[in-house]
Amino acid sequence: MLSRLQVSNYAIIHELDIAFDKGLNIITGETGAGKSILAGALGLILGDRADSSVLLDTSRKCVVEGVFTEAFDANLDALFTELDIESGQELILRREISANGKSRAFVNDTPVNLSQLQKFAARLVDLHRQFDALELGEDQFQMEVLDALAGQSGPRQRYAVAYASFTRSRQVLSGLQDLKAEALKAYDYQQFLLAELEDASFREGEIEELENELRLLSHAEQVNTSLVRTAGLLHGDEPSMAREIRSVLQSLEAVAGFSPEIQSLADRLRSVQIEVKDIAAEASRICASVNMDPKRRDAVHERLDTGNKLLRKHQVANTSELLKIQEGLRAQVGRVLDLDGDMEKAGRELRRHEAEADEWASVLAAGRRKVAPVLEKRIGELLSRVGMPNARLKVEVSESGKGPAGIDKVEFLFDANNSNRFDPLRKVASGGELSRLLLCVKTLVAGSVQMPVLIFDEIDTGISGEAARQVGILMKDMGREHQVIAITHQPQIAAKADQHFFVFKKELNGGIRTQVRKLDDAERVESIARMMAGEKLSHAALQSARELISSK
Repeated sequence: MLSRLQVSNYAIIHELDIAFDKGLNIITGETGAGKSILAGALGLILGDRADSSVLLDTSRKCVVEGVFTEAFDANLDALFTELDIESGQELILRREISANGKSRAFVNDTPVNLSQLQKFAARLVDLHRQFDALELGEDQFQMEVLDALAGQSGPRQRYAVAYASFTRSRQVLSGLQDLKAEALKAYDYQQFLLAELEDASFREGEIEELENELRLLSHAEQVNTSLVRTAGLLHGDEPSMAREIRSVLQSLEAVAGFSPEIQSLADRLRSVQIEVKDIAAEASRICASVNMDPKRRDAVHERLDTGNKLLRKHQVANTSELLKIQEGLRAQVGRVLDLDGDMEKAGRELRRHEAEADEWASVLAAGRRKVAPVLEKRIGELLSRVGMPNARLKVEVSESGKGPAGIDKVEFLFDANNSNRFDPLRKVASGGELSRLLLCVKTLVAGSVQMPVLIFDEIDTGISGEAARQVGILMKDMGREHQVIAITHQPQIAAKADQHFFVFKKELNGGIRTQVRKLDDAERVESIARMMAGEKLSHAALQSARELISSK
């Protein structure tokens, strides 16, 4: 509940500090005393826009602060967590307007933007002004009324979850379909490129090996001649370097025992002899491997030509890079094929979530159709109580496409004069009729939903007498379950107050300022008597006021 409202430097309010309580809090006062100004100040902490024109003293800022107490619901706890704001036993909303028109908002002394302030306010306060009743003509509000009266908060939450899952699944499937459509545009060409590379079937490093082999094949005769001559000179049958070294080595070994230095020379020469033999043998081996076949040269040339064409086509420098291109194409082609599986899976998920959403939508639809005549009957009874005996409400529930609130379209139709001609509420009801109708609706659903503090700003325009008394009774009834704050001109409504606040003007610091005080029992009687009979009080007026207060 709103336990305290503090206003500083707003319009003709210098400083105000009002302590509200549970039940029905009534605010009265003479016309122009500042009741609407008080409502405007309250609107600031609920997220209304403002500028520097609201400042009484432009040398200092305007501050409006509301303190809320009692247990807060789970939605509010979630909002604390979402915005990383510390929660506690109190929730304080504060709004500051500076002289340059800049506005700052705070929740528990944590700065927030206007949108975040409005999120908190929406969970705390339902501010009902006369023209705010226009929301009654909105489809979403009408749907919420039916669901609240039918006690469908559980099914509605389950449908919302299922519908959100259905929507996400539909988006996933649509995304995959778009992805496949885009991928298919390049699929045929990618598949051709992949087939071309797979047909070529190059292994790692093959093109570079073919280049080396072709160079060797192209000079095979020259290479062969050089290698044969090398092997022969080093270790052939004719006089060769190996024979000469062996002869020199034998000569040195004969005298090696006479000098360590000679022995060292012999050892070194022996190593040379071994190396010469190895070089000759290696030259012979290489010579034997040199392919002199022109057919092999032609085959290598053709294979290398294929490889070079692919290198140029894909703008890469070697076999390794070409094979990476091949793997990339294989992955791209594979992804297109995998999309079919992904789409099939997404389609199954979509059908599952759609079936779940349809199931809960059917539950909601049945509940709405069942409660619609009940709402019509009970609203008709309440309208008669508030001075609209000829007015009737008709609730039309029809099937439409699946949406965030189900498969139904709900429309409230209104007949103000028992003419049996029903038209959409937003087109035919006047502001006063809408206000009283909305009061009746809120009376019905107040016990069915977790409603915030209810604030009514002069919705009693155009009524008096018994109708006003019945409005007061309805507000009193709501006050038993919720905190209700109502600004009114009607004594019949004021008489139902649990707490009665009086707004008046007073000269202060050379100017007229708005003040508010809570009335005691005697002051209440006098105030209500003046509302009925004017400033001149009589015994009869006072007695009438007492009777009005004590009446049920």
